[in-house]
Amino acid sequence: MTTRLTPTAYLDHIRSESARFRAVLADTDPTTPVPTAPEWTAADLLWHVAAEVQHFWTYVLETRPAEPTSETYSEPERPEDATYQDLLAHFDDLNARFIKTLEQTGPEEPTWSWSPDQTAAFTYRRQAHEILIHRLDAELTAGDVTPLDPALAADGVDEILDVFYGGKPDWARFAGSGQYVRVDAVDTDTQTWVELGLVSGTRPNGDSLEDEPDLSVVSPDAIPGGTEPDVVIEGAAADLDAWLWRRRDDEGIQVTGDKDVYERFRALTNQAITDDD
Repeated sequence: MTTRLTPTAYLDHIRSESARFRAVLADTDPTTPVPTAPEWTAADLLWHVAAEVQHFWTYVLETRPAEPTSETYSEPERPEDATYQDLLAHFDDLNARFIKTLEQTGPEEPTWSWSPDQTAAFTYRRQAHEILIHRLDAELTAGDVTPLDPALAADGVDEILDVFYGGKPDWARFAGSGQYVRVDAVDTDTQTWVELGLVSGTRPNGDSLEDEPDLSVVSPDAIPGGTEPDVVIEGAAADLDAWLWRRRDDEGIQVTGDKDVYERFRALTNQAITDDD
């Protein structure tokens, strides 16, 4: 069963999650620390989503399919004298422009991304999950957490495992070990299979990578018949998505199976989050 939503659904979530993100932060003291990013305040989180995320992806869509470079793209500078109301207004402007640009861009249109998917569909999906998790950051900052949409969260589980933890550049070769972790979102009846293994290859700068521990999402159809996972991780989709993004603890999440395989899985996901940050 696929977790993918339609482009229209992703766009609807970008609208609604952006609105909730903005509403929560508007009523929050701008100096409040963000518990999931202690170096940030509420004002920093607001600026990040507007200027460092949605502004960038608006540019990517507007200049598709060209790749943004340091010569062609400049991130907005945060004014030192900007008030919190100024930052909220800035978010409103950039968010409206971002959504309008998405509305005018078909998901099939060739568009740069840092993933193998070089269409605007990548931006639809990725940005729906980006704002979902930052909405959760805003709510944790304000102390007013509301539920994550189960369907979007189930797709978020697949996306973080496949794109962030399991994504690889063209030059990388993955060799699976035959050890599998299955992540089950019990409320949406969706499963994601992950294989542990090793990755090798030569980077464009000539540096070599040789047999480094890694993981990869695999289709159940590609797994030998009768194979059982070494580890099963079960929970509600929203709990799993937030847990994989390090936005909550593992309360309510059940883990069964080989302890060593699970610990290697967690070590790889911990490293991936650190690298991404």
